[in-house]
Amino acid sequence: MTSDLTETTLTMQRDGLTLTARRFGPAEAPPVMLLHGFPDTPHTWDGVIPLLVEAGYQVLAPWLRGYTPGSASRSARYDLMAVSADVAAWQQQLGAPRTHLVGHDWGAFVAMILSKQDPARWASLTLLAIPPFGGGVAPGMWRWLPRQMLLSSYIPVMQSGFSPRLLARGEAAFVRGLWRRWSPGWDFSEDQFAPTAAVFTDSTMAWAATRYYRSLFTVWRRATREFSEALMAPAAALPTLALAGLRDGCMSPDLQRVLAEHAGVQHAQLPDCGHFLQAERPEAVAELIVPHLRAATTAH
Repeated sequence: MTSDLTETTLTMQRDGLTLTARRFGPAEAPPVMLLHGFPDTPHTWDGVIPLLVEAGYQVLAPWLRGYTPGSASRSARYDLMAVSADVAAWQQQLGAPRTHLVGHDWGAFVAMILSKQDPARWASLTLLAIPPFGGGVAPGMWRWLPRQMLLSSYIPVMQSGFSPRLLARGEAAFVRGLWRRWSPGWDFSEDQFAPTAAVFTDSTMAWAATRYYRSLFTVWRRATREFSEALMAPAAALPTLALAGLRDGCMSPDLQRVLAEHAGVQHAQLPDCGHFLQAERPEAVAELIVPHLRAATTAH
């Protein structure tokens, strides 16, 4: 069977910004929202999208605010609560059907927040490269925290005032290095990296992307406190799948496993790939996601 992979670009006005999303598949099909992370774009899902459409779903892959010229502004908010509100607004624009949430990296955090805020709006939750958080301390997690602290050493760098220039210089050489370190062994092509390079060689978009990290620790801001409270709240009663690459150089696979087991969710680790597992092994990722989506649809 051949599926129509015609891409439609949708736009939406919010907070003085023009937000953009890529849409595929028939409008009457069950919707799947694919949320990208850092440093990445919706093109990270290019190998997964046709497989989801082939399986009978429509796909909406929004650009996170700040990752397009029309959504990058020095006067706008770039925190995960604002991004979560954007994604909720995209779901409303589709007609508010119960939607499957699939998030990678920052997108996984956004998906978690949304699933806890209003679980009735969502059909299922899938997290890539980020484990489920909340519901108390997972036994055994302390063993893996020192390793995670080392892997997360880039976060203070992203909070520095120099970080936008660091990201942009040398045709996004620092970002290219993150891709290589976080997904060792992935021989990504120039075509695969090009959409991300276009974002991070733009000074305003690079600045906006770093604000996500600054907002994590601005505890005097209400949005920062709301994010922390939501992240640590018990998980939503949604069918949840957590996927990790065994060679992830950003988020410890062991810590991901411990937290997924503590949350009692379905989880799997993919060998021979790292942090960007959906771009590295899209067929393997789709083989795990599609049955999860179908089971969640049947359950409702």
